[in-house]
Amino acid sequence: MTKVTIQKLREMKQKEEKISMVTAYDYPQACFVEKAGIEIILVGDSLSMTVLGNEGTVPLTTDEMIAHIKPVVKGAPTPMIVGDMVFGSYNESREQAIHNANRLMKEGGCDAIKLEGGRPDIVGAIVEAGIPVQGHIGLTPQTSSLLGGFKVQGKSLEAAQKIVNDAKALEAAGAFSIVVECVPEELGRAITQAVSIPTIGIGAGAHTDGQVLVYHDMLGMFDKFVPKFVKRYANIGDQIVEGLEKYRDEIKSGAFPAKEHAFGGITREDLDGLIL
Repeated sequence: MTKVTIQKLREMKQKEEKISMVTAYDYPQACFVEKAGIEIILVGDSLSMTVLGNEGTVPLTTDEMIAHIKPVVKGAPTPMIVGDMVFGSYNESREQAIHNANRLMKEGGCDAIKLEGGRPDIVGAIVEAGIPVQGHIGLTPQTSSLLGGFKVQGKSLEAAQKIVNDAKALEAAGAFSIVVECVPEELGRAITQAVSIPTIGIGAGAHTDGQVLVYHDMLGMFDKFVPKFVKRYANIGDQIVEGLEKYRDEIKSGAFPAKEHAFGGITREDLDGLIL
């Protein structure tokens, strides 16, 4: 397998070959994604909830994001690795946005960055600075309170037109791809047809160029809430709890550790002369 590049993703769109993308936040997860042959890893700000236990994405810091990008880069040399720009790291000025995008690339080592919202001015500035940018439109979790919460976006013609316009503006600004979240399926199709860059859907139906899910959602490792668009491909969380319960029970019963888990080399009789 060769490294996934922006050119590779463009070719996949042109050939109508679907693109797979998933989140990962640490070295073991990245190793599993590498073995699975998935094209893109997003070190997403969803780690704020799934890994750090926060109620939302807003508390996450750039330092925390960089700390999670680093092990993912080490564990997954083949996929394109995209680092998420956290809330408050690009909304003050172009200079602030470029500075923090530089940090994700230089300190984290990711291949590209992603930021939320139809912000072609910010995207254009970061691209002009030499940093690949993935856009994110539709439902944007960092600013979900402005959108009325975690709700489907673009259900009216006016709202749908705005999202299409945002997609076109992000492409014109130089974004290499766009994540489209929580929009009606036909709007997902329309956006994909309106731009020449790859679209990655999450709750945007089957007609985007690719799909992305959160690692912990699709594997049953996060159960505070499960969005409608999530498909569970495994229930690893249940298996982990069962394993831990069995471990606890065997400690209580004395079944663990057994002889095969212990070291020899000296007998009880050899130790009788020790002063204890």
